[in-house]
Amino acid sequence: MISFVIALLALVIGYFTYGAFVSKVFGADGSRQTPCYTHQDGVDYIPMPTWKVYMIQFLNIAGVGPIFGAIMGAQFGTASYLWIVLGTIFAGATHDYLAAMISLRQDGASLSEIIGTYLGKKIRVVMSIFMVVLLVLVGAVFTSSPASILGAMTKDLVGNDSLNLYGWIVVIFVYYIVATLCPVDKIIGKIYPFFAFCLIFMAVGIGCYILVKQPTLTEWWDDGTFVNGKWMAEGHLTHLFPMMFISIACGAISGFHATQSPLMARCIKNERMGRPCFYGAMVTEGIVALVWAAAATYFFNEHGLVNEATGKGYDGGTVATLISKNWLGWLGGILALIGVAVAPISSGDTALRSARLIIADFLHVEQKSMRSRLLIAVPMFVVTAAILIWSMTDKNGFGMLWRYFGWSNQLLSVFTLWAITIYLKRNKTGFWYVMTLLPAMFMTTVCSSFILMLEKGGLGLDYTVSIVIGVVLACVCAGLAMKK
Repeated sequence: MISFVIALLALVIGYFTYGAFVSKVFGADGSRQTPCYTHQDGVDYIPMPTWKVYMIQFLNIAGVGPIFGAIMGAQFGTASYLWIVLGTIFAGATHDYLAAMISLRQDGASLSEIIGTYLGKKIRVVMSIFMVVLLVLVGAVFTSSPASILGAMTKDLVGNDSLNLYGWIVVIFVYYIVATLCPVDKIIGKIYPFFAFCLIFMAVGIGCYILVKQPTLTEWWDDGTFVNGKWMAEGHLTHLFPMMFISIACGAISGFHATQSPLMARCIKNERMGRPCFYGAMVTEGIVALVWAAAATYFFNEHGLVNEATGKGYDGGTVATLISKNWLGWLGGILALIGVAVAPISSGDTALRSARLIIADFLHVEQKSMRSRLLIAVPMFVVTAAILIWSMTDKNGFGMLWRYFGWSNQLLSVFTLWAITIYLKRNKTGFWYVMTLLPAMFMTTVCSSFILMLEKGGLGLDYTVSIVIGVVLACVCAGLAMKK
């Protein structure tokens, strides 16, 4: 319990101290006119109240990420607390804030345009394609997973499992099309704040239960937390590093967040509101992740990592639903439904909206007219539907999508951090080497060593060799960044 409270306070203090430091070093200027005024088009560039920008940004970057990722990361023990706290304050929130503020300074530019500006035109082309593929994968993943959950809940009403499942897929997919094409304030601006409030309220409820009931939680200093912190995956023990840092993405640092930041950078009214809207939204997500990591740690201590009835490991949705219902009663059941079924949909629609804008920026196609939006959106949705159909027909399809999404997501944060580093250095911003260079080197080591050691889908190299290569690659990238 003491470790949980310390971690919780550290996140709050981090926002008011390091968050203020990052904002001051960047030089947020309240007198600058923001893109929502200079490029107002009634579709993507629309002035919004600060509280609404914050709530939308939080739901954009959160979804089920801080719930499922934290639950998976909790299987490593209380080491997950440290990564959530340090990752959020010094990496994730800094990454989200600076990506958004650079976009703000560059007329709401998409992430691919920012990366291309500071890492080169060839990298811009590669990353534009990479990001669109990643975001389309998010759209496909977050169509099938909530459809499966909603289908399981309503199968008794329909009577036909297949018809029920595919019916929900059609409903969700149609919603994605409408939300992607409509002005940001018409659908996203109206329903997102409500669902964001529900996610925050659920985390507050779980957090209050922990603080009031004080269930037995493992502490940092308990024997074996760091020495033996390994995760039982696919029948064998997996090393804490780098697996935990891939598992807990949205609760610490996530490249997906930087694709979402330009959406709200086009709607924020004042640069000085960037810290609460972007750094603050990430800290809020870190708090949500910490609460779920603590609750899941207690759950796994009580029930083990494997479900005795099925012999399989617990999935995030099952753990979140059981904890919510048992701790919060009928209200928890409703909030669990929103968390595990509705929240993924909020990630899917903004992912596809971001993909539309990235393609539009790359091809220099205006998005004010519906015709121009359809020109980009129709082929994009056809590809998304094809991937979705494949993932539903191939028994290993969904698992493969999720595995590569997790790694690709963190790889994107690496490119974003290097681009931000070069931006800060080029603009002679002080402390750039602390703010982004060190996080960039760390995440480069994480992502490269992960894919090098991964047996299925990676190179399957020796663990130590993979780590050494990862560190060397991070140092080479640092040298190139300082030279560039």
